[in-house]
Amino acid sequence: MEAHSLAQILLTYTVIILSGILVFSAISHILYQKRSPASMISWLLAVFFLPIITVPLYFLIGIRKRASKQMKSFVTFEHTNHPNNIESQRLPLLQILKKDGIPPATSGNSYKLITSDTEAFETMLQEIEQSRQSIDLCTYVFTYDQTTKTILDALSRKAAEGVKVRLLLDLVGSWGVYFRQGCFKTLRSAGGEVAFFVPLFQKPFQSYVNLRNHRKIYLFDRTKVLSGGMNLSNEYMGKDDGSKRWKDILYLLEGPAVYNFYTVFINDWNYATEASEAIQPQSMAKSKGENIVQVIPSGPDIPRDALYEALLSTIYGAKERIWIVTPYFVPDENLMKALIIARHRDIDVKLITPKESDHLIADLGRGAYMREIYEAGVDVRFYEGEMLHAKAILIDMTGGMIGSVNLDNRSLFLNYEIVTFAYSETLIEQIENWMLELMEHSDKELLYPSKTREALENIMKVFTPLL
Repeated sequence: MEAHSLAQILLTYTVIILSGILVFSAISHILYQKRSPASMISWLLAVFFLPIITVPLYFLIGIRKRASKQMKSFVTFEHTNHPNNIESQRLPLLQILKKDGIPPATSGNSYKLITSDTEAFETMLQEIEQSRQSIDLCTYVFTYDQTTKTILDALSRKAAEGVKVRLLLDLVGSWGVYFRQGCFKTLRSAGGEVAFFVPLFQKPFQSYVNLRNHRKIYLFDRTKVLSGGMNLSNEYMGKDDGSKRWKDILYLLEGPAVYNFYTVFINDWNYATEASEAIQPQSMAKSKGENIVQVIPSGPDIPRDALYEALLSTIYGAKERIWIVTPYFVPDENLMKALIIARHRDIDVKLITPKESDHLIADLGRGAYMREIYEAGVDVRFYEGEMLHAKAILIDMTGGMIGSVNLDNRSLFLNYEIVTFAYSETLIEQIENWMLELMEHSDKELLYPSKTREALENIMKVFTPLL
């Protein structure tokens, strides 16, 4: 009996000591990491009040930049004096991005905006059919449904013809097909490859589950790319069969800028599959239009927060307007201040966001921020159609951004993302017209919550750096 009691006491003390070591390690790591004061305080509060839950959660999802031995290698771009490179002093943003290692903007690009779900689907199938050498698709969400069945059938036919077909899916976003991969049998039998970013058991101590690949890169022959906010499922695109789909956007890009998408895809593919494929030279990127476009990836595989710096710089530099479309609005303190200061400078600041998003936590998290910018005079529009999933920003008539990044901490600091800045006036006008159409179907009234919900939203604001 005494031996049994002694064993229990030793076990208890062991658990307490180990727990203390883990808590101390977590706190030390939080203080050691380069993170914002808000993020640091949020994690410390969570560790203090809920150590049993927070400590393992921190080591699972709280580490953003990895130690060098565990790192997904940084994306490195080919630095050549391509004849289409633009390095104008007239666009200060180019200089900031250059210092952050982002490839320069290029002229000679064809850029087509696609705002229709059926047109996006038809364009996807058309580009698959026209491909002769390679098809490389990367997406966050892939749901096996009628839309993706049609896409998989088209990919299987091309693979059987000898076209190199690769499909890279995020494990968390596409978890349904990860655990039921029978839908890829025909494609794989035809020679196509399917990989997940990153399999849970492939890198058990390296694949931080919180760092997800949210990029949408649909490459065809390394000469054309579809990108934007649309994932691959019937929720985003498909036949005109009466389905109610989310409101989203894609663009079809052809020209020198496509090469940077290819570089990012190969880096992602090599990491997910543990391959070592070399980046092919920029031999196929020829001029196809007159548009100036710059590709900006972001995430843990980019040395600095180039996209975040670019956004802050453009907001502070705006002279006339800042129009934003985002499904989730949970910005950090710097972005909030930049937008409020812009409004105080009499800049036309507009925010277009869904009346209700598909995530209750995101809606609770945004509440306090929405009221703050609304009271500062920002023109907030609540889209009343289907879920608005598009992400875009317009700054004056200088540039327009479209891509996969949301205005929240997860997209800006954790996920692997990719966007393009379009600097041509015709493209900016296209994006402007699309935003005006969204505003026609939006409500300007901000409904104030009950006292209970307001208190909950304010509490959520403390923990939004963890979202």
